[in-house]
Order: sequence, then C-alpha cells, then structure tokens
Amino acid sequence: MRIGVLGTGNLADALATHWVRAGHEVIIGGRDAHKAARLAKRIGGSAKPASLRAAAESGREVVLAALPFGAGADVARDLHAALEGKVLLDCSNPLGPGFRLLTEGGPSAAQQLAAAAPGAHVVKAFNLCHEDVWRMRPPVFGGRPLAVPICGDEETALVRVRELVQDVGCEPVAGGGLERAGLLEATAALFIALWVGEGVDAQAIAPPLAYAAGPSHQETEDPAHGLGVPLGVESGYRPKDMPQDSRAQLP
Repeated sequence: MRIGVLGTGNLADALATHWVRAGHEVIIGGRDAHKAARLAKRIGGSAKPASLRAAAESGREVVLAALPFGAGADVARDLHAALEGKVLLDCSNPLGPGFRLLTEGGPSAAQQLAAAAPGAHVVKAFNLCHEDVWRMRPPVFGGRPLAVPICGDEETALVRVRELVQDVGCEPVAGGGLERAGLLEATAALFIALWVGEGVDAQAIAPPLAYAAGPSHQETEDPAHGLGVPLGVESGYRPKDMPQDSRAQLP
C-alpha cells in the first residue's frame, strides 16, 4: 500500500517504521518540513518526507492521522478533498487533565474526524497503547500477540486496516462500527488512569475469556429451590448477552 502519514510524532514514527519494514511505501507529512525529513530519514527504506497536503494526496489507500485531538479535525477539514474515498485511520485519544475524556457527552474524536472529512472512510485503531508498545517487534506478551480492536463502517477500509495491524505483529479484533469508537476512547481514558494514575495493571480487572460470561458448562444449586441453575443466570447475565466483538485482550 501507499500510506500517507499526517504527523511527525512518536506514534507516527512507531507505526510507519513497521509498515515500511512490511514493504509499504510511506509518505511522512508534517507542518515542519525539517521534522518530516528527519523522521523519514530515521525510518529509512521507502519513507519520504512531504507536506501535510502532499502526504494526504500521496496516500492512495490509507492516510494515518497521527495528530493530537482537536488538531486532527482541523487538518482533515482543510484536506478533505485530498482524503476523498481513502481510509483515514484515527489513533488519537481525546484526554485532558486528570485523564478526563474531553468528548464526554458528544461525538467521539473519530466521529469528529469523519464529520470534518465526510468523503473519507474513518477507522479507529491503535489508540489503546503507549507508542513504545507499538515499537516492539512484535508486541507479544506471554506468547500471545497483542489484540487491536478496530472500529469502522466500510468493509474495504476495515480489510486494509486489519492488514496494517497484522503488519505490526498484532491480532486485529472487530470492534464494531464507527459509532463504537467512543468506547475505545473511553477505554483508553480508563486504562491510562489505572496504569499511570493508580499504578494498577488494567488487564487484571477483566477475567479470562472462559469466565467472561460465567462458566457455561457448570451448574450451581439454587439453595432456595434445589434446582441446577447455570452460573450467572441468577444475575441475568448470560453468554448470549456478551458481544462477540468485545473480547480484546490488552497489555
């Protein structure tokens, strides 16, 4: 693929490096031409520097918006014609002081990006981990590749992003349509608050998949009626209540 990258920060560096190694052609776009040139040189291979507009125009299939929340929508609005018909990959997290979600009560960052560039196919991914995780070759923990939830509405766009996730060495996970991107952003806000604010292993708050809806093949005796009742039924939470696409395991 020919991928345009909007931004010259750490996340742009980490992801673009993987994609160049996987054989994609990457155009690094930045407001500061010197920063774009330095990053392209550091990545090496097929990476080339450009302006933001040139990167958006050159990214034939995918354009990565590796920009801070707020700036992303402004840039997308300015470049909307160049983004027409392309996959616009959003990895931003709309977080403020105290790990507060800045989009609470309104459209998600991804939805704001889609509104700014209505002709683009916006996909949310790569927002749940620190950039140093994305630098790993590959991100594998305990022998298991990192799972990356993906939210988007257009199937061709999702296929391309799944390929890019695999090129990073991760496992793509269906996260639902773009309307669910806000859930990914809220998850990032919670996890970062736990990891950074509290020093808590966020992975420890979720049970293993086999127990996520209660042990499905075990029964417990109802002391009131002496009947065999599957665990979890008394609380109204049954295996069918758990969406199939919500099982990502995060570091």
